[in-house]
Amino acid sequence: MDDTFSKKGNSIHLIGIGGIGVSALARYYLAKGNKVTGSDLQSSEITQELMQLGVPIALGAHSATHIPQEAQRIIYTAATPKSNPELKTAVKRGLEVKTYAQAVGEITQKYRTITISGSHGKSTTTALAALVLEDGYYDPVVMVGTKIKEFSNSNFRYGRGPYLVLEADEWNKSFLNYTPEIAIITNIDAEHLDTYKTLGAVKTTFQEYLEKIPHHGKIIANEDDDSLRSVAKKFGMKVRWYSLRDKEASLVRDVLRISGEHNVSNALAALHLGRLLGIAEADILRALSRFTGAWRRFELKGIINGAFIFTDYGHHPTEIAATIEGARNRFPFRRIWCIYQPHQYQRLAYAWDGFLHCFDKADHVAILPVYDVAGRETKTTKHVFNSQKLTSTLTMRGKHAEYLTSFTRATTLIHNHARPGDIFLIMGAGNIYTLKI
Repeated sequence: MDDTFSKKGNSIHLIGIGGIGVSALARYYLAKGNKVTGSDLQSSEITQELMQLGVPIALGAHSATHIPQEAQRIIYTAATPKSNPELKTAVKRGLEVKTYAQAVGEITQKYRTITISGSHGKSTTTALAALVLEDGYYDPVVMVGTKIKEFSNSNFRYGRGPYLVLEADEWNKSFLNYTPEIAIITNIDAEHLDTYKTLGAVKTTFQEYLEKIPHHGKIIANEDDDSLRSVAKKFGMKVRWYSLRDKEASLVRDVLRISGEHNVSNALAALHLGRLLGIAEADILRALSRFTGAWRRFELKGIINGAFIFTDYGHHPTEIAATIEGARNRFPFRRIWCIYQPHQYQRLAYAWDGFLHCFDKADHVAILPVYDVAGRETKTTKHVFNSQKLTSTLTMRGKHAEYLTSFTRATTLIHNHARPGDIFLIMGAGNIYTLKI
């Protein structure tokens, strides 16, 4: 296929460059010697880091003037409206225009691609898998949906080996653009229902995705997940199963430095990948043991009045429950507080019943206003399902819950109530990680 944009000297402009996935793509193009520019609505950690690498980024309202005259290719996220002035200008100028998923799909055809997908656990599993390949001397290219300390606190690793390790998101059916040789699937849940509407539709799309695996390829799948098992079993001998019931689970628990049975499961997937590729067992276990956790994945943010403050990206009920349970198992006799920022009104609506139960193992819950994602909401949903209603419903169910109107009030709550030994979990996929403590 055309390898034009892996060559040096081309000019590529990325709309929404501050997105975690788009920023990894920007780093890939930079590593290939291309000129990269971008635009985004506001400054963030990610845009600041890219600017330090020399990437010019226009911040604020999108404008046709943000596209350099020498730009040859424009890449945009699927959430970008067709009315976006940069996108309209690119089309008018006859520039090559690709979605983020289409651009990544091109890259997957240039490597022996290993994709990691699933409703939960993708980023951690991708990081573990990448470390296994790194310690197995495969020198992979890696694109992951979070920052990894072991990769110089980046969401991208540039290697010169034959493998690409890629976190493959199912939102908007993005992963159908990819061409994997090996696919790891962690689980299938009723997630991204703004795209799929039903769990059945999610399963159907995962089956379509797995049908893309070539005859010589492999599927590494979590046997403990009922929905995934029902989909993957149709692929017979192409599937290598892993399970917490495996004898290797105890071995993984002994070497793993991150907590939670969900992470033991993630590590088992990476273990099976390493074995499939013929990597020495000692190298696999060393890789698993040196992973200290991903950005915003049960990451220690600080200590206040002797209480430990952790930040976590979990935003779906299954993820929230798993994180709280992991904290409860690690700190069995501590008070656990969960300060949660819901992510999208639609997700709150679709998974409402799950949100009423996922906080069960926390002692105290505080709910912040919903993080409203531009281009991915309906106007009516927010009037029916919102943070105030979630708080009041949790309270009626007997949970100690309160509604916080701002980050300032969340900080005040922590300082007023933190006691030595308490655990505070600051959770959500929005901008809650910027909360000052």
